[in-house]
Amino acid sequence: MKDLLLITPPFTQLNTPYPATAYIKGFLNTKNISSYQIDLGIEVILELFSKDGIQKVFDTEIDVQNISENSQRIFALRDEYLKTIDQVILFLQNKNPTLARQICSMNFLPEASRFNQLDDMDFAFGNMGLQDKAKHLATLYLEDLSDYIVENVDSDFGFSRYAERLGKSANSFDELYSKLNSAQTFIDDFTLKILHEKLESVQPKLVCFSIPFPGNLYSAFRSAKFIKENYHHIKTAMGGGFPNTELREIKDERVFEFFDFITLDDGEVPLELVYENVCHSEQSEESQFKRTFLIENQEVTYKNNSTKHDYKQSEIGTPDYSDLQLDKYISVIEIANPMHSLWSDGRWNKLTMAHGCYWGKCTFCDISLDYIKIYEPISAKILVDRMEELIKTTGETGFHFVDEAAPPALMREVALEILRRNLVVTWWTNIRFEKSFTQDLCFLLKLSGCVAVSGGLEVASDRLLKLIDKGVSVDQVAKVTKNFTEAGIMVHAYLMYGYPTQTVQETVDSLEMVRQLFEMGILQSGFWHQFAMTAHSPVGQNPEEFGVTPIKQEIKFANNDIDFTDKTGIDHSKFSFGLKKSLFNFMHGINFEIPLQDWFDFKIPKTTIHPDYIHDCLLDEDQFNFKGNSKVIFLAKNVIAENYIKTKKQNSWTYTRITFHLRTNIVKIDLEQEKAEWLIKVLKENTFENPKRIILQQLKTQFEENFEDFELFWFSKPMQQLKENGIILSL
Repeated sequence: MKDLLLITPPFTQLNTPYPATAYIKGFLNTKNISSYQIDLGIEVILELFSKDGIQKVFDTEIDVQNISENSQRIFALRDEYLKTIDQVILFLQNKNPTLARQICSMNFLPEASRFNQLDDMDFAFGNMGLQDKAKHLATLYLEDLSDYIVENVDSDFGFSRYAERLGKSANSFDELYSKLNSAQTFIDDFTLKILHEKLESVQPKLVCFSIPFPGNLYSAFRSAKFIKENYHHIKTAMGGGFPNTELREIKDERVFEFFDFITLDDGEVPLELVYENVCHSEQSEESQFKRTFLIENQEVTYKNNSTKHDYKQSEIGTPDYSDLQLDKYISVIEIANPMHSLWSDGRWNKLTMAHGCYWGKCTFCDISLDYIKIYEPISAKILVDRMEELIKTTGETGFHFVDEAAPPALMREVALEILRRNLVVTWWTNIRFEKSFTQDLCFLLKLSGCVAVSGGLEVASDRLLKLIDKGVSVDQVAKVTKNFTEAGIMVHAYLMYGYPTQTVQETVDSLEMVRQLFEMGILQSGFWHQFAMTAHSPVGQNPEEFGVTPIKQEIKFANNDIDFTDKTGIDHSKFSFGLKKSLFNFMHGINFEIPLQDWFDFKIPKTTIHPDYIHDCLLDEDQFNFKGNSKVIFLAKNVIAENYIKTKKQNSWTYTRITFHLRTNIVKIDLEQEKAEWLIKVLKENTFENPKRIILQQLKTQFEENFEDFELFWFSKPMQQLKENGIILSL
């Protein structure tokens, strides 16, 4: 028996739990509040994609004569699907790796229409390892089954969403309410069976649903309805990304037939107060709430009458993944996008370096909401403590920092803390393409285990980047992506088209910029999305300043995405296919020479961007710039020094050869003996393990107590060699 049951409703990711309930459970632990968490999504998927589940799919009555040819084929091969499904799921759970050879034989899995794309994608997957190729084929197999389910059994099904259309921009609750009062769906049967079992075993007093996306909304309401009808004593609450962005103006009292409480923004204090009201109501005379909607006097009321402050990030505890079936998540490889494979393949512990965004100015972003507006970083020591704790409790050493934009200075400190503790971890995060990401910082991040970063290039046009208030330029993005790439860190760019006042010429020029970034090899992954105006962004709040006119609608339920008309009158959606097709090619290093016009089936203007624009951006490097306040870090621990005599024309000098053994190579430099001894002493005194870091000006002062002209020494060929190999970093 637990006081709280925390639920992520179907569906989010297949490969790793959405972290919200783990964050909340970690916080509840600090308050000694008992809780149990479940990811209903993965449990429903595993019930559905099992021999018994697929048998139920095929047992659903259909008219074989009136279904698509693809469905007819899948139905005809139903015995093959029933025979293979359990083994395929085990393989995708990394429990049956030897099955990869059978899958790749191309004579094991039944194949329907999803496999038709293989011919087109041979070039993309030709170099994949056996396990990855088998994962991709197994993913196509599951998608074939999904297509059959959508066509014949439950049209709302999707692997990472369910009935998403009911939650997207649902200004009225009518359609969702009608659906909830109609018969249970095929997927509902699975969901409610599992929910019933959990309720019986946990026996909670309060059930809390974390709803991150529109695709979780319907299942959350259906589950809450089941609780209200069968467990009258249990209270229900809703929080998470969807209510935080969409339900801030909720007025429809029918919503509270399903949920007793809806909390907004950071959930710790609101949930703590809801818990006290539900489980310890006798202890207080007046009910205290924080950022909470509820029904009072038969009206929707927003209560924020508690004076209790939100907790600092250092006080909310370490995410707790216990109760979740971590060994049962499945790794899939859906499409040939390097960054998307990180999202869907393998399990990642989720952490946050900093609450909110340190920039907080982008005009398309929800910067008026607390999750962006309130910026609060965590100390590197606490963060790495949490990493170590999660490694112990989950057995996983992979981390996805889910920041809006991870701060470069904090990333540096985290990297150094990881190196000091000698941890072997793999991590990735979201960034802004700041000029702070120098070659040296990127190298340090790589050494600490960083494998990828994603960041918003948005519209690759300096005029629009200024209008967006992005705080970066295209040439700055090029330099930063080059630094990451040369350090061996994959870079993914979020790309946008259709921003207010964007012209056709700017869309074409933006595509040309992206083409050049990929052709130069400094961008490895990207994704185009069309601009959407949200209610909580500067564009949504002041549309007239951006040349758009919102289409007003009465809001009684959800309010975030706003339909609008752009004064340019351009139909930006027509660019979607060409932008995405060209990007798919660029990501695989092909067809850079094709004229941009060939990606579109309508006339576009020629680009105005010089064909060497990105190339020329990267030439403007000042390698001999002395920055006295930069911190100097020495990464070499063990050096071997050998003295020798150098003679020339009867003159002789004592020299020292210093050898550095790095992971993959050996670096040797020769210096005059006295300077070599000075350098070795400095190396020992200022390793990365020393929390007190010397700055370049201090190094110059020390050097010039014994020798002359530090700059000549610092920029000499041997020292440049040490910098190029990451032995000396200047941050």
